[in-house]
Amino acid sequence: MSQMVPIGRFSKMTRLSVKALRLYDEIGLLRPAWVDDSSGYRYYEPVQANRAEAIRILRSVDMPLDEISEILDIEDPTEAKVALKRHHDRLATRLVDQRRMLEYLETIIDRERIMPYDIAIEQVPERTVAALRKATSLKTIGEDMGAGFGALMQFIGTAGAQPVGAPFIVYWDIIDEETSGDIEFCVPVAPGVSGAESIEVKTLPSETVAFTIHHGPYREISPAYHTLTGWISDHGHEMTGPPREIYLNDPTQVSEAELLTRVEWPIDAEVQ
Repeated sequence: MSQMVPIGRFSKMTRLSVKALRLYDEIGLLRPAWVDDSSGYRYYEPVQANRAEAIRILRSVDMPLDEISEILDIEDPTEAKVALKRHHDRLATRLVDQRRMLEYLETIIDRERIMPYDIAIEQVPERTVAALRKATSLKTIGEDMGAGFGALMQFIGTAGAQPVGAPFIVYWDIIDEETSGDIEFCVPVAPGVSGAESIEVKTLPSETVAFTIHHGPYREISPAYHTLTGWISDHGHEMTGPPREIYLNDPTQVSEAELLTRVEWPIDAEVQ
């Protein structure tokens, strides 16, 4: 007991807050060596400072707590290095994405460099789609898109059918850093395909839409929405349904700069 360090002093030794140490105890990441039953006070052995330092460093590079626990519990140094390499690669990818977003931010600040968007009105025909609706968040939407469209394509293949148009997503809710919501993955199919489990096959009615085409990375699509909603308002129209993003080419087949996305919004207008 004489060699043990109380939580306050251990906090100063390791530069981890008392609040963090309590959390790490609760989740089993860094248990104290001894807890006083009468007071609940935590005590640590000095050697535990090594594990605490590893946790502090890994948290400083944004590694999730569950992954930290897995890595620190790996006995084989080679396996641990592989796990660290995975996080290194993830950070490198994030850095590239952040640099691209900063470049994109410069184009927003420099208004003269913003891509012009042409707006048009079109009467889209009735269409049958295989659809899968899912709750998502800004953090998981990329993963959910891959899984959602993957499930639809597997369903269509199993049904012995083929897509008959470009896939699209209906955004039923606004999804941002603070708010999660529902999106619906849709793939056009020929009439006669039957739904199964969570996948619905339904017919969307003909409707009038205002639309524009976005050229480039999906993450830079916001100005297309700004322009489209501004045009709808300026021309005295009302939006009659949720917006859709239609993916006109395959991101696995073309570069980000070559991606084409049609953004359309149903409106209360008639095509002349």
